[in-house]
Amino acid sequence: VQLQASGGGLVHPGGSLRLSCAASGSISSIPIMGWYRQAPGKQRDLVTWITNMGSTWYRDSVKGRFTISRDNARNTVYLQMNSLKPEDTAVYYCNPVPLGGRVFGQGTQVTVSS
Repeated sequence: VQLQASGGGLVHPGGSLRLSCAASGSISSIPIMGWYRQAPGKQRDLVTWITNMGSTWYRDSVKGRFTISRDNARNTVYLQMNSLKPEDTAVYYCNPVPLGGRVFGQGTQVTVSS
């Protein structure tokens, strides 16, 4: 299954963006889907994940601001990002959790700047 993230862009601090991760095939067989991000000069980190049953986890820095969701019927995972901060600037990627040897695709750039 190929995964393509989209929806990034330039936004002012306090703004919102909604990212989408479209799969080329079914994601219902993937128990946990996650969003990762990599800021310039930093390692890639797991930001949030969601199970097929709807359980979620968020890293502390995005709790209360980001919301992950998945629509298995549309083979899509979403990331609603509100109250964006400059430190959220990064390339965002979607992938299963754990990675299981998968590589990362192109990602989508999110830039938060005034």
